Amino acid sequence: MELRVAGLTHRYGETCVLDDVSLEIPAGRIVCVVGPSGCGKSTLLRMLGGLERPAAGRVLQIGRPPEGSLNPLTYVFQDFALLPWRDVAGNVRLVLEDHRLPNREDVIADVLARTRLTEFARALPRQLSGGMKQRVAIARALAVRPAVMLMDEPLSALDAQTRELLMDDLIGLWMRERFTAVYVTHNLAEAVRLGHRVVVLSRRPGRIREIVEIDEPLGGRGAMEEVQAHLWGLMRDEARAADAELVP
Repeated sequence: MELRVAGLTHRYGETCVLDDVSLEIPAGRIVCVVGPSGCGKSTLLRMLGGLERPAAGRVLQIGRPPEGSLNPLTYVFQDFALLPWRDVAGNVRLVLEDHRLPNREDVIADVLARTRLTEFARALPRQLSGGMKQRVAIARALAVRPAVMLMDEPLSALDAQTRELLMDDLIGLWMRERFTAVYVTHNLAEAVRLGHRVVVLSRRPGRIREIVEIDEPLGGRGAMEEVQAHLWGLMRDEARAADAELVP
């Protein structure tokens, strides 16, 4: 299922955080969103997920969710959001408990296998590393067979080595599942490595500064450094402009 954002504008009180944002999220692609702090990245994600209503503009869902989908959209957060008293299987089961599925345990077993968590099904969150916890969060999101995964800095709480490993996991998972995702991050290396397309937002109020297409997405090395340098140039300009606006 494809998402389209048309003329999205939003304010918190007198502060405009997003201004006239229009964007397409193609089906089966990962679109990364980057920009300076406070530019409205997470606000955009919440509006895509229906958690907030924009002051103006619309979020359009094009096409149909995959067969068997329980939710057209699902979230993966940076803080894992796992219940500490539930084991891995129990945390995945949580999102299925409101749905009368005839083979719920089969769904859990399948999604744990797809995320390489089968042998940890009975482990509690305190027994897992940060990377493993985030894999559980991703497994939980996949259990509802979403049309679109909304990912809000899912790797930012992890150390550099674990982040690299989990990026490999995400790339492998996309190769198998071909899911659609909107991926918010501050990390330009992540955006270039994972994204098919990178959306650069300006300083607040967030407007689309540029959309960069990645020629070799999902781990391709090609012109990765060149693209990353270009993105950093855009980000640096916006961050400097934002700092200048704060000077009395």
